[in-house]
Amino acid sequence: MLLATLAGLAAAVWAFGSIGFGSVLAVAGRIGIDGFLVFCAFSIGTFFILGAAWLAAAPGEPLDRVSLFAWARAVREAVSDLLPFSQIGGIVVGTRTLTSAGVPASRVYASFVVDMTTEMGAQLVFTLFGLAMMVTLLAAGGEAAALRPLILGGTGMMIAGMVMFFFAQRPALGLAGRVAQHFLPGSVVAMTGITDALRETYARRRRVALAFALNLLGWIASGVGGWIVLLMMGADISIWSALSIESLIFTLRSVAFAVPGAIGVQEAAYALAAPLFGLPPETALALSLAKRARDLAIGLPTLILWQVGEMRAVVLASRRG
Repeated sequence: MLLATLAGLAAAVWAFGSIGFGSVLAVAGRIGIDGFLVFCAFSIGTFFILGAAWLAAAPGEPLDRVSLFAWARAVREAVSDLLPFSQIGGIVVGTRTLTSAGVPASRVYASFVVDMTTEMGAQLVFTLFGLAMMVTLLAAGGEAAALRPLILGGTGMMIAGMVMFFFAQRPALGLAGRVAQHFLPGSVVAMTGITDALRETYARRRRVALAFALNLLGWIASGVGGWIVLLMMGADISIWSALSIESLIFTLRSVAFAVPGAIGVQEAAYALAAPLFGLPPETALALSLAKRARDLAIGLPTLILWQVGEMRAVVLASRRG
């Protein structure tokens, strides 16, 4: 983890150093405070789309709990973006947020598996769209031709990982249940409950399809948010090119899950990929910088509010005891 973080920081320093941090800041400053607040508000709206997707993967939960699931998703993302051991920590904290609110644990964990599966499937569709746009928009020669095999190869690895996760999740749960039965007999009931809830959810095909559609909408909305920021910076770029760039960046972030917050990976990817679509590298890095600032502006208050809620729950529990 430490080595991955250091490597990511080195990549970020290289990206900003090779282009010039001053020029990146100058472009980022074009957004202004009002524009940045619009970007943050748009991103918060995206959390409600993703929260609705998670709720769709949890049959039995009333629709009026969409705000709770959106909050759990926001906490999950804040931990993933800002804290060490980000991916695992985000999962733990996000699911705990729901169980603390009274959602049955088996339903929470089963819905998380379904939500992650449909999210990865939706990302696969979004990535394939990005690749199709890349093939359509990029020139045949020069730097584009040299980078295309690398991008296709990396995306192929990501797709293979997604397919393996999709087909391996049920056997993995079965293996986990057998291991638990051998070493922790008391946990078998809980594991059985999760497996039953997962089976019940997958039987509700319309709910799974809805979760997939909402997650796909979430990916598209995230890409549109990036396009809006680019327009506020004065970039001359079509929404299709922006969505293509964003889909490839999201893919590289997913592949680099071992790097906390994809530090450096995101910056290097923008610096290398964006110019292929006619976007100046300083503008691409300014977009990355705006996203980092957005993550802090939303993530820090989210973590503080979550921690206050956890402390309040501990105090209430001690008083009852």
